[in-house]
Amino acid sequence: MQRKCIPSKKILLYTECAMTEPDFASIIDSLKRIAAALDRHIPPPPPPLDYSAAEAFLWHAETGRLTPVPVVSRVELSLLKGIDRQADTLLENTRRFAAGLPANNALLWGARGMGKSSLVKAVHAAVNAETKGELALVEIQRDDIVSLPKLLELLRGQARRTLVLVDDLSFDSEDTSYKSLKAILDGGIEGRPPNTLFYATSNRRHLLSRDMIDNERATAINPGEAVEEKVSLSDRFGLWLGFHSCNQETFFAMVEAYAAHFKLAIGTEQLHAEAVEWSMIRGARSGRVAWQFIQDLAGRLGAKLEN
Repeated sequence: MQRKCIPSKKILLYTECAMTEPDFASIIDSLKRIAAALDRHIPPPPPPLDYSAAEAFLWHAETGRLTPVPVVSRVELSLLKGIDRQADTLLENTRRFAAGLPANNALLWGARGMGKSSLVKAVHAAVNAETKGELALVEIQRDDIVSLPKLLELLRGQARRTLVLVDDLSFDSEDTSYKSLKAILDGGIEGRPPNTLFYATSNRRHLLSRDMIDNERATAINPGEAVEEKVSLSDRFGLWLGFHSCNQETFFAMVEAYAAHFKLAIGTEQLHAEAVEWSMIRGARSGRVAWQFIQDLAGRLGAKLEN
């Protein structure tokens, strides 16, 4: 007969309860099976970084790893038209950095589709060819800015010099992650590693949005301080390069360069006429629009766009 525990007032007495001796061997065996199952779900440790495996890498913040990019999607520097001054300035700055000389972090800002990120990748390829692969390019997503200190710690111990590219960088008024970027670019105790340089592209010159309230009805006691806070991030970049919408002459130069490079069988007058029609449909003229037109044209001509 099974005995029952009978409570006595507020104190429960179990002295007469029937107890069985635990099976320790069975418990240990169960724990081993649980541990083995957990080990199977834990990802293996990442392999050591081979920083000579490629010219460019992608930063993955969630795993803290750099993955090589076998083939970089880029345009040759000679095909980028209408931005000659910007190209010369960025090329010289990058050459100084690759040579171990002082160089500035660069902010490429302005009209969309005018070749900001294409210029960074093209300049990297040109300088990397001159230095026989001594310059690496690492791209970090805008949403992963908070993991930038972890990336810099990984790059700090590398002998290879590195360009860190942040494409389409901008911040909303409620976003405070820009403050960590400010400290890294200029003003932090440790600072950025001497073997790294930051290149950022943005449609905004000051990176942070400036609402009308900043100019008309600021709630701060000193409205000027609020504005200074918003422009202080872009001031961390020593080199500013502005990109502006192109005129029709420059647009023609873009499509002509692409057509000649890919040997498209089309006359100049017909090329111009179709390019104008394409730009009017798109409502814009830019390097991106010119490239999209060339892709459409090559498809209609049955030609492949091979680099």
